[in-house]
Order: sequence, then C-alpha cells, then structure tokens
Amino acid sequence: MKFLEQPPRFLFFTGKGGVGKTSIACATAIALAEAGRRVLLVSTDPASNVAQVFGTIIGNRITDIPGAPGLSALEIDPQAAAQAYRDRIVGPVRGLLPDAVVKGIEEQLSGACTTEIAAFDEFTALLVDSALTANYDHIVFDTAPTGHTIRLLQLPGAWSGFLESGKGDASCLGPLAGLDKQRAQYGRAVEALADAERTRLVLVARAQRSALNEIARTHKELAAIGIAQQYLVINGLLPEEEAKQDSLAAAIYEREQAALRALPAELAALPCDRVALRPFNLVGLDALRQLLGATPSPANASEDEPIALDAPSLSELVDAIAADGHGLVMLMGKGGVGKTTLAAAVAVELARRGLPVHLTTSDPAAHLSETLHGSLEHLKVSRIDPHAETERYRREILAAKGAELDAAGRALLEEDLRSPCTEEIAVFQAFSRIIREAGESFVVMDTAPTGHTLLLLDATGAYHREVARQLDAKGAHYTTPMMQLQNPKQTKVLLATLAETTPVLEAAGLQADLRRAGIEPWAWIINNSVAAARPHSPLLRQRARNEIREIDAVAATHARRYAIVPLLKEEPVGVSRLLELAGRAVEAA
Repeated sequence: MKFLEQPPRFLFFTGKGGVGKTSIACATAIALAEAGRRVLLVSTDPASNVAQVFGTIIGNRITDIPGAPGLSALEIDPQAAAQAYRDRIVGPVRGLLPDAVVKGIEEQLSGACTTEIAAFDEFTALLVDSALTANYDHIVFDTAPTGHTIRLLQLPGAWSGFLESGKGDASCLGPLAGLDKQRAQYGRAVEALADAERTRLVLVARAQRSALNEIARTHKELAAIGIAQQYLVINGLLPEEEAKQDSLAAAIYEREQAALRALPAELAALPCDRVALRPFNLVGLDALRQLLGATPSPANASEDEPIALDAPSLSELVDAIAADGHGLVMLMGKGGVGKTTLAAAVAVELARRGLPVHLTTSDPAAHLSETLHGSLEHLKVSRIDPHAETERYRREILAAKGAELDAAGRALLEEDLRSPCTEEIAVFQAFSRIIREAGESFVVMDTAPTGHTLLLLDATGAYHREVARQLDAKGAHYTTPMMQLQNPKQTKVLLATLAETTPVLEAAGLQADLRRAGIEPWAWIINNSVAAARPHSPLLRQRARNEIREIDAVAATHARRYAIVPLLKEEPVGVSRLLELAGRAVEAA
C-alpha cells in the first residue's frame, strides 16, 4: 500500500461516512504495530465504532488492544469531554456562588458549542509533544465523516485566530472561558497539521461518482488550509471475476469502473491504492489483518441454498406515514448509510400521492439536488445552509439590537457575532422553523450524521429547559420544538442502517440516545440490502448470508417496525429510480 510507505508520525483517515475509514484506519494501526511500532489509534468521530471493530471496551481513555501488542486506542467522547470541561469551569465556584447562579452557568455550558470546544481541546493535545503521546511512534486518527472532519481540522486555525484578535464571548455564553490559556498549544497543532514530515492525510472513498466528487472537494479544502501530503484509497471494489456470474454484480462492477474512469483530475494526481470488497464482516483482528492484503479468492456460497427474506418495503412504511396527512419525518443514522437517498425516496413517494412535501437537509455534505435529478409536482426542496443561516441570524441581531447602539457598541456586537458559536444558534433557529412548518404539511428531513444530529438535539433540549424554567412558574402554556419531536403524531424518526454488524450497533446506540431525550424512533430502514436483491455471485451471496443475522436482530430486538430496501443495479438517482427504491416488489437479480 502506497499510503503505508515511510509513514509519518500522524496519519489521518477521512472521507464520507460509510466508505470504510474505520476499517482502513484499524487495519493500518494493526499493520504498523505488527511491524514493531508503538501505535495509538484515535477516533474523533462522535459516533465512533472502533470499540465494536475490535470487540473490546475503549472509551475516553487510552486502552491496550488485546491480541495486538504495541497497539492502543482512544475514543474521544465529546459528551464526556464536555462534562469534564464543565466541571473544570463550574467546580471552583460551586458552593461560593448562589445555587441559581451556578445553575445558570451550567445551562450556558450545556450547548453543542461547549461539546465541540471540549472535544477540540482533547484533539489538539494529541498533535503536540506531550507526556500523553510521547511513547508512541505513530498516532492514527480515524476521523468523523467529511463535514465534521473539515470543521475539526479548521478549528486550530479558527480558534487561534479568534483568540489572537481578542473577540468576544457573549454568544458563546461561557464556553470560551479559559481558552486563552491554550493559545500556544493551538499554534503548535496548526504547525503539526501543515508539516508534511509529520502529517499524512489518507482520503478514503468508494468507487461512486458522488463519493469521489465529495472527496475531491475535501482534498481541495484541506489542501487550502495547509495539509499538502494526501493519499487516496478506493475501498470495497468488486473483483472483476464476480461480474461474470451475475447481472447485479456485473452492473455494480461497471458502475464502479465508470466512476474510476471519470475520476476528478485533482484525485487522479494523488498516489492511489485500491482495496477489494471482502465477503466477510470487518470485525476482529483476523478480518482486519486480511483487509490490506491481496485480492481474495472467490467466496464459496452454495447456489442451491436459497436466501430466505420476507420483509416490508419502504412503500408500506410510507402508507402509514401518509395516513396522518402531515408531520415531520426525520431520517437519522450514521454517515454513509444512505439517509439522503432514503429521505428523497420517502418524499417522492409522498408527493406521488398528491401530498404537499418539503424535503430538506441539515447535512452540510448532502446533495439532494443530485439525488433527485429533476422536479416533481407537490415537492419542494431546500437545505439548511449553516453559512447562510448564520448570516441571516447576524443581520437579524444587528437590526434588532444594533439599531440603538453607538458606533463602538455596534462594533463590539459585530465582533461578538463572529464568534465560532454563533452558527449553533443560527442552525437551531432554522431547524425550529422547519418543525413549525410540519404542522400543516409533510416535511421530510435528511439529517447530518449521528454526531451532528445529537448536537442539534442537545441545543433543542437546552432551549426547551430554558423555556420551561421561565414559563412553568407562571403557569403559561407553551410548545417547544423538543416537545414536538417527542410527539409521535407530529414527528416520525426513521433510523437508517445497513445489514452489517457495526451500522446496526451504531443505530441501536443512536436509538438509546434518542430515548434518553424522550424521542421514540418510529421505524428502522435497512438500506442497500444484498440479500433483498437475491444475487448469484458467490461473493455477494456470502455477504447476503452475513446480512440475515443482522436483519433478524433488527426485527427481533431493535425495531418496532422496519423495512428493507434492496441494493439496486443502477444508482437510485432521479424520481423514477427513487420510486423503484420505495417499491413494493423486489425483482430478482
């Protein structure tokens, strides 16, 4: 593998969710450790699944991996980091200030801004020479899906610049307290990221046009902030011999090859490795050791043994959704499970029935227009653009509060509104407007990957607690966005997953998080099912058999109701193919 030749100390693996970053990062860490190096594997993904891959408990502390001498791992837990950060700030004043004041400080530190700053604090500590990392030859970062990764990698420059100019703190409501002490650490982190001798970025993608176009944008954006040494890994390629045995496999193979022939020029110039699709789940040391090796021989799956699968289609779920006449439908899940496509399919199926539908997304990396590839009567499409929403919020605040200020006061307000925390407030306001609209029509929302969505719900919960604190004592009647999310007649949460071990475990973890917030998921959708497509290729049939166990777990343990969406021969782009995706009948391959 080219990306493993003369590896520097820091290796980052990034890319769109679901492309196999974690598997490649874990396999890399194992390979380096087995070459006699001391390796620390770090996950910065809010929805980390490193623990599931290794089959051991890791968490927010450095943990040795059993069976892999020289390899340790750490999962940066944003919530645990945020709690520790809050304790550092609130602890010294607890007992000295009135309880009401302490409670107010805790409320100010309850939002997503605090969570991001705290996780960022831990991240930068790993990029600078410290006692924590001194004993490791390599630190391998399994980063979060693309949008979060770009934000995280830009933060050292953003925060150090913010501190350098001495900008304000009112929008952040406290989370920036004490950041100035970290100024030197942030500066060294920026230097490490931009140093090609110390840092290598590995872009991981599938051979899909949308994924390759997105990774090309990531390449340019990260190169622009100084990360120059980049490599490309195309993961999960179907071997050519499989394409000769099955019309589904042949269609997938040709689709992948066409995407590779159309590789964006900026990616074609990068050193590139290709990793073949494996017939087995990439869980456990033995499986991971095989990932970066030679192309596997064809799987052995009996053609005579049938693959039994009988499950509801997506269209049948839409029948029940349509019966309510209006409401919010939220697609949630890990990055890369197809939330954007599924949201578009649900919206198109509702619009086809003549129902008014607004399809929107809060995912900064989503491309709804590319998925729809056309228009449909009764359907409108939008996205919550964090930059546009932040600018709208700034204008509103300047108009409302700045009109009566003198020049100096207005200048201070403008500085405060350039705080990195302002975006959190602006996106939450846009999310609240969308929820209100669902009272009269259908709103189908494609959410950002799990970690982002939980941060947005965190802001929603903080707002609800503040409204309740102010109005409960007065006996006033009120409805907050969180109350609407908790009402199944107004909001239906659909959890999207794949029929694989890790995505199912992650969806179950998200379901537990939602339940703690008083939100009960309405249904699960198992997307891109090979078993539902009834393949003939030996490799695909083996993967189909692996799916059955996970589908049974969803049906028996996790979901109150569920649907299965088959892997299609053609990419589900355009209205007609989205309708096919939602269809009641599944054709044999």
